Amino acid sequence: MMNRFRSCLLQIAGITLTMPGCSPNGERNGLSGDLVIPARWQQGSGSTTAADHASLATWWRQFHDPVLNEVITISLRSSTDVRTALSRIAEYRARRGVEKASLFPQLTANGSGSTQRSRNSETQVNASGESFQASMDASWQTDLFGRQRQIVRAAAEDLGKAEEDFYGAQVSLVAEVASAYVKLRSAEAELGVVQRNIATRSETVQLTRWREQSGSVSSLDTQQSISILEQARASIPDLQLTVDQTRNQLARLSGSAPGALDFLLKKPQPVPKPPSRIAVGIPAEALRHRPDVRAAEHKVVAALARKNVAQLARLPSLSLNGTLDLESTRAGRLFSAEGTAASLIGSLTAPIFDAGRIRNNIVIQTELGTQSIIAYEAVVLTALSEGENALVAIQRYSEKMGVLATAIAAAREAANLASIQYEAGQVSLLINLDAQRTLLSLEQQNVTATASRASACIQLYKALGGGWSHQPKVRSWNCRISLKAL
Repeated sequence: MMNRFRSCLLQIAGITLTMPGCSPNGERNGLSGDLVIPARWQQGSGSTTAADHASLATWWRQFHDPVLNEVITISLRSSTDVRTALSRIAEYRARRGVEKASLFPQLTANGSGSTQRSRNSETQVNASGESFQASMDASWQTDLFGRQRQIVRAAAEDLGKAEEDFYGAQVSLVAEVASAYVKLRSAEAELGVVQRNIATRSETVQLTRWREQSGSVSSLDTQQSISILEQARASIPDLQLTVDQTRNQLARLSGSAPGALDFLLKKPQPVPKPPSRIAVGIPAEALRHRPDVRAAEHKVVAALARKNVAQLARLPSLSLNGTLDLESTRAGRLFSAEGTAASLIGSLTAPIFDAGRIRNNIVIQTELGTQSIIAYEAVVLTALSEGENALVAIQRYSEKMGVLATAIAAAREAANLASIQYEAGQVSLLINLDAQRTLLSLEQQNVTATASRASACIQLYKALGGGWSHQPKVRSWNCRISLKAL
């Protein structure tokens, strides 16, 4: 048995990652390196309650929005990204089958027959003859030192990565659809706020005109009130544009033409309300559940197996070739013993001089393995960062919504009082208009904050690896992630 194929120690920012290699005899030493990560999330609730992976698979149902549920169901069934990822699984399964076939002998059969007829012009005698031949050729490139098994192993890891990419496509698709849906409902909610404000400002314009006719105010006040009214109306086209474009985006994500989902999306709905609390578990648990992390693991092991293949190219290879020839003048006696000939040839070849081709190929595969290890670490760091960012975003937007709720209540009361006092002639138009502008601004901020918190929850579910519907297969090796508090 050769020594352990690869052991790489990376120390970056206090995170240690060890990736041992694979032995060329086909045994898996495993990807048992220790990845030192925080024992708990730094931001948010800091909960260590185990995540509910069954609920994570369909996390969007916790928003209790039937339209969102239907749009995501359609998208998972028809999305071009998901269907492409599923097709890649079939492709890599066939690729693995091609490599496995090389472990077995290859047999080919040939057959031929001929008839000859001749006539002697002097004796007027006809002569005829028949000849039948059949042969079977066998060839076998024996896997003397396990090189082909390493190639099959790499192909199997490529297939595993394709499967994880399929799950990852589901995770990304669900999060993108949910985020677009929140954006749509947020634009609709903001449009409703503007329309309510327009109704209030229209009443103010009408009241100002009456007061101008009575001589209580000048035409300047009337024009100012009209200007504020039209300023609010000017924001409607932009909001309607967002609504229309987001509907088209959702149709595209679902693999449909623009307008195909309008029967679901035409009726305005409130911004989906996420659950008040999410069981986030611990960082290591999220890493184990994320398809992109597992896909990176497959890529590392495949790269290590290919380095084994490059190293084993230095060793001899044994080929066996056999031929069975059958010949007869009559088809019925083709398989008789007297017309049979067989041969078996074995050849042993070994590289002696190749001008450094094998050595440089080993270097190439070594560096590709190093790159895959670094890529694995990058995926892990990205996963941790996404989780922390989502948790802190939920916390901050929740705080903002609490402050805005108080501010909106006060602004709404101020706007009502200003309107009553302006109608009674106790305050100026500017005070009334300013109160209306303040209320509109705060209500728009509240819609934005509500949508932002919902989007942060969506990103947290994505960071936790939620959104794919199939449980991962039990693997023949273990990836151990050790928890060591930083």
